[in-house]
Amino acid sequence: MRRQSIQKFFQNRIIAYSIAAIFLIISILLGISIGTVKVPIQTILKIIGEKLLPFISFDQIDPMYTNIVMNIRLPRVLLSGLVGAALAIAGAAFQGLLRNPLADPYTLGVSSGASVGAVVTLYFQLSLPFIGPFTLPLLSILFSFLTIFLVLTFARKIEPTMKVETIILTGIIFSSFLGALISLMIALTGEELRQIIGWLLGSVSMRGWDYIKIILPFFILGTIILMLNAKELNAMSFGEERAHHLGVNVQKRKLIILTAGSILTGAAVAVSGTIGFVGLVIPHLSRLLWGPDHKHLLPLSILTGSGFLILADLISRTIISPTELPIGVITALMGAPVFAIILLHRKRVERSG
Repeated sequence: MRRQSIQKFFQNRIIAYSIAAIFLIISILLGISIGTVKVPIQTILKIIGEKLLPFISFDQIDPMYTNIVMNIRLPRVLLSGLVGAALAIAGAAFQGLLRNPLADPYTLGVSSGASVGAVVTLYFQLSLPFIGPFTLPLLSILFSFLTIFLVLTFARKIEPTMKVETIILTGIIFSSFLGALISLMIALTGEELRQIIGWLLGSVSMRGWDYIKIILPFFILGTIILMLNAKELNAMSFGEERAHHLGVNVQKRKLIILTAGSILTGAAVAVSGTIGFVGLVIPHLSRLLWGPDHKHLLPLSILTGSGFLILADLISRTIISPTELPIGVITALMGAPVFAIILLHRKRVERSG
């Protein structure tokens, strides 16, 4: 009775969105405020208010605070928030589509493909004309598209109906192969070794507003596509046959959802490197708290995933300051125990049921 009342409390939509939004706002303010130089939250609000509402007069603000907030911490916080949101909503969609709580953007090999694109760019020091410094993220996105295309093509060759199990196994095969390819390139590299390993561990450090401009259009596009397919995701989470009987074009919707997820994952990996467990733990936790309805699960995963990665980034840059840890290390340290607890809880529920 007590567990059911707690679930009903969280599954009240107004309460759910309020908790998720408050969590995100607190994460943003903490992420901007805490650092080598602490910026008072009141000052942060004034600085942001001055930029958003230039016609309103605010008290004189120290230029140092303005520079720290607008040029260093705010873009970093927004970028980590967008990356966390992209990975979380992609994970929620993949878990619903594949009906598997262990599914996430990395299961299908999309992130491995994006990582190969980045490592190839760093290894061969590629710089495409007219793109210059943005060769790395754009090639990462291109390789993620190529990977999901190969995974789907290979899965269709094995089984024309492209069953869930076939797609997951194909993704794992490709992910393992691409991981070995990355290891080979790292073994052969010289001076670029540190840069490549640092990128693979994941980070949003020293990435300004330009990287936000890169991920934002892909994030908006992928999110809109998934939100428009929330009803179909609900139907497909009960099985492909039942979704077909409900009038869902299973093959078409599966392709659309996988493509949208690859857009989000590829863009996230492109600007931040490999960051694990966000797309695995956050959607599963959100589903346990707020229910399986994708019309609400997807936006709630965005809010929760965004706040989670902002806090993870904050920990990564402050826990052993002035040294900064890769954010991927923090998400793994935080995510692995949480996911283990979730699995143990799930097993107990199954046994008691």
